[in-house]
Amino acid sequence: MATAARAESTTRGPMTPVPYRVVSRAAETADTSTLVLEPLGAPVVPAPGQFNMLYAFGVGEVPISTSAAPDPGGALVHTIRDVGAVSHALVHTEPGTVIGVRGPYGTTWPLEEARGRDLVIVAGGIGLAPLRPAVYHALEHRDEFDSVCILLGARTPSDLLFLAELERWRGRFDVELAVTVDNAGEDWHGRVGVVTQLIPRASFDPDNTIALVCGPEIMMTFTARALLARGVPKEDIAISMERNMQCGLGHCGHCQLGPILICRDGPVFWYDAMEPLMERREL
Repeated sequence: MATAARAESTTRGPMTPVPYRVVSRAAETADTSTLVLEPLGAPVVPAPGQFNMLYAFGVGEVPISTSAAPDPGGALVHTIRDVGAVSHALVHTEPGTVIGVRGPYGTTWPLEEARGRDLVIVAGGIGLAPLRPAVYHALEHRDEFDSVCILLGARTPSDLLFLAELERWRGRFDVELAVTVDNAGEDWHGRVGVVTQLIPRASFDPDNTIALVCGPEIMMTFTARALLARGVPKEDIAISMERNMQCGLGHCGHCQLGPILICRDGPVFWYDAMEPLMERREL
C-alpha cells in the first residue's frame, strides 16, 4: 500500500487533486465549520502554516490553511468560513462526501527559529485557524520555548473559534491566554476591545520573542505596530498573507503583491519584508 501511494504521488501532476472523504463536519460559528478529511489516495501532510487547495466537485477550489497538527497518516483538518460559492459548498458538505485536495503549498510558521525564545501568537477572528497548528506544536513541545502567550481577538463572542479548546488552554499554568472581543452584550464577562490592547499587558521579553500573527490585514498591521512599540524587532514578527490566492502555484497572478506572489513565496512572511507592501493591493 505504501509503495502504491508513493507511486501515485510521483505520477500525479501538480494540478491533480487527491480524493479525500469528509469524515466529520463541526460548526464553529454561524458561518464557519471544521472539516475532518481522510485520504483515499496518496496523503498530503502539510506543516503548520501551509495550505491546501480544496476542491468541491462541480463548484471549484479554494486555498485553505490546515487547522490542526500534521498527521502522518494523512488525515486533514480544515476550518472554513462561508464567504463564497466554493467555501459555501465546503462548509455545507455532508460527511461521506468526496472532495479534492492538492498541496501542501507555502511557507511555514518559524517554530524552529522560536526554540529557546518567548513565543507570542496573535490571532484575529478566523486567523486562529491557520495559527492553531502552531499552538498545538507549542503545547506539545512546551519545554522548547520560554513563555508562550496566546492573544485572541474576535468581533463578538459568537465569532470566537474552538471554545472548548480555549478553555483547556486557559486551564494550563504554562501558557498565557488572553481573549478580547470588539463588541459584546451584557452576558459577556471578558475583555472588550481590539486585540492590540492585549499586547502591552502580555508577559514576554521583546528582545527574545518570535511573534506569529494572522488575521485581517488591518489587524495584522496594527498588531505589528503594537509589537514594535513593545520592542519586538520587525524581523522577529511573522505574518500570514492569505489573500487573493487562487491556484496555489503562482500561475494565475491573483495573489500578486508588488513583486511577490503570495502562494509561491508565502503565505508566511517576516514583517520586515512585507511592511512596505501591506498597503498595496496589486501591481
